[in-house]
Amino acid sequence: MNNFIYKNKSFLLKIKRAINNTCGLEILKYPTPELDRRIKLLKNYNIDVIIDVGANIGQYGAELRNIGYEGKIISFEPTSEAFQKLQKTASKDNSWEVHNMSLGERDGESTINISKNSVSSSILKDLPQLTESAPEATFIKKEVIIIKKLDTIFEDLKIKGKNIYLKIDTQGYEKMVLDGAVESLKNITGIQIEMALIPSYEGSLTFEEMSANLKNLGFKLTTIESGHYNKKTGKLLEVDGVFFKN
Repeated sequence: MNNFIYKNKSFLLKIKRAINNTCGLEILKYPTPELDRRIKLLKNYNIDVIIDVGANIGQYGAELRNIGYEGKIISFEPTSEAFQKLQKTASKDNSWEVHNMSLGERDGESTINISKNSVSSSILKDLPQLTESAPEATFIKKEVIIIKKLDTIFEDLKIKGKNIYLKIDTQGYEKMVLDGAVESLKNITGIQIEMALIPSYEGSLTFEEMSANLKNLGFKLTTIESGHYNKKTGKLLEVDGVFFKN
């Protein structure tokens, strides 16, 4: 029996390599180890609400559904073009709520720099490292957006008492989102946040600074998910740190 399993694995591996070589595609195990860890953590902490800050067109929410998360998703995306796509992605999901705004340290308006690839758009100015590692991240236009503190809108979300997981991917603006969520964080169980090993935006915190900041807020680093890297040098530029309350 074991020999049969081994032979079948060997045969499947040959098929995988043939497809990779013929089609130029890479077949990967899904979910990846990182996603497998994430869904296990969400289950372990009984997470039933995920606040998705910096949703872009809904990639993170769709990924959550693909790995089996069935709870509520509340997504925030400030840019008009990306929000339209996000809205369409979430439209058939009754447990996925979307808001056309940014979360930050104040209430009002701001101007965001929109990148060619959309996902690298940021309220902050870029550093040379950004476009050196990803030319498609070049800023091509600006847009005036709405910005709110999470503390301002938290009660309106009607999620108090839930096990909440806060995901923040705002291209260097993560610290400002936390600054506007001082009271809300008392109700939040876990945080997934983009952290810079090598900053790409002016004013963004480094990995060490963000780790210390979250430790002071009562959150402990639980795992790390790999992120953006320089495709020329191989240097890892960003990771997602996953933190839960001590």
